[in-house]
Amino acid sequence: MDKTDSLLLGLLEKDCTTPVHELAVMLEVPETEIVNRKRILEEKGIINRYSAVINWEETDRDMVYAIIDLKVTPEHEHGYDRIAEKISWFSQVQSLFLKTGTHDLQLVVKGESMHEIAAFVAEHIAPMDQVHETVTHIIMKTYKQNGIVYHEREKGKRLPFSF
Repeated sequence: MDKTDSLLLGLLEKDCTTPVHELAVMLEVPETEIVNRKRILEEKGIINRYSAVINWEETDRDMVYAIIDLKVTPEHEHGYDRIAEKISWFSQVQSLFLKTGTHDLQLVVKGESMHEIAAFVAEHIAPMDQVHETVTHIIMKTYKQNGIVYHEREKGKRLPFSF
């Protein structure tokens, strides 16, 4: 991947709605080259999808997010891949990570209530043979997501300071 592709990916990650002509000006290349580069990056699976970052707290629709940490037993010859693949098929799972630390996998899940999240964990995740422990953290408020700050302080207002 060359420098132009890397810069293009950075711009698209920041705002995928940026018009092609603006991307061409920013990267100092013809518009046709931007279109071709995007198409190639999509075909290679580097760009998987374009999406919106929605602040659900500002809508009339209730959405609850939770982070779920799992201790699991890796499978012989497959490690964590099979259990991760199985978990990734659930529509509630927004993200799934293999991580270091006290737990092996971390899920970010979405539901319409804490009850729905609890039922998902109790009925689908905890009963899996490879899962030995779950720890669920309900996200109470989102301050920043995907680089977007949701609750900025008023201009000129200082943050409290103490020792």
